[in-house]
Amino acid sequence: MGAVRPYADIRKSDIKENLTMPHTIAVAGKGGVGKTTTCGMMIDYLCKTGKGPLLVVDADANSNLNEVLGVEVDTTLGQIREEMAQAELKGTIPSGMTKADYAQFKFNSALVEEDDYDMLVMGRTQGKGCYCFVNGVLKTQVDKYANNYRYVVMDNEAGLEHVARGTLPHVDTMLLISDCSRRGIQAVARIAEMVDEMELKPGRMGLIVNRAPEGKLDDGILEEINKHGLTLLGVLPQDDAVYRCDCAGDPSSKLPDGNPVKIALKGIMQSLGL
Repeated sequence: MGAVRPYADIRKSDIKENLTMPHTIAVAGKGGVGKTTTCGMMIDYLCKTGKGPLLVVDADANSNLNEVLGVEVDTTLGQIREEMAQAELKGTIPSGMTKADYAQFKFNSALVEEDDYDMLVMGRTQGKGCYCFVNGVLKTQVDKYANNYRYVVMDNEAGLEHVARGTLPHVDTMLLISDCSRRGIQAVARIAEMVDEMELKPGRMGLIVNRAPEGKLDDGILEEINKHGLTLLGVLPQDDAVYRCDCAGDPSSKLPDGNPVKIALKGIMQSLGL
């Protein structure tokens, strides 16, 4: 993409409507259940229904949300962390700039602009250490620019580290994604328990079950959902077209709107008023 201004850098006077606090959506679930594919289709739905501009944050080090969306990403925050570490070690931070100033300068280069959303990818680090410093910079940027977006969508790791660290100013909607297995339901139940233990207090939280044969759940899975007190928002069917996209590395979010998974997800989003 060209070096054009991201929504985050647009002055409020440039925005056609007076944007206030954005609606924040956090998506979580264990790996391999179609969490990122579902998140990508959700972003596609929000864009197509005029909900932009969006800030999309891929906060899962093992995720590939950009591939689901068909977006090329040149720089991640994980890479910036490594560059920062090397710059400190070699003393190559430009004179007159603090470490925080330099990190924010590099952060701006990691923001990818698309027509209806900006995207930031956390990525992973090559060395030892946590994301504490870069996560702090990310939180500062989100706090500074969030009101220039109508929605903020974050694809999380199962551990919810970035949500727990307060990267988002608040969480309006927490979506837990599982496949239609007992172990998958048990995994999101543990995530729901973490949400309570961390006192995250999202405005609402519910479960979306993915990859269900013919879009239906058997009694055993429904029993497991009820056992853990989870709120079932809806069910997405198993779909060959999505599977073929995943195998070929094609962006599944670009599937036709008549795709069964997209139709089912649209119904869920509408039921949530999104």
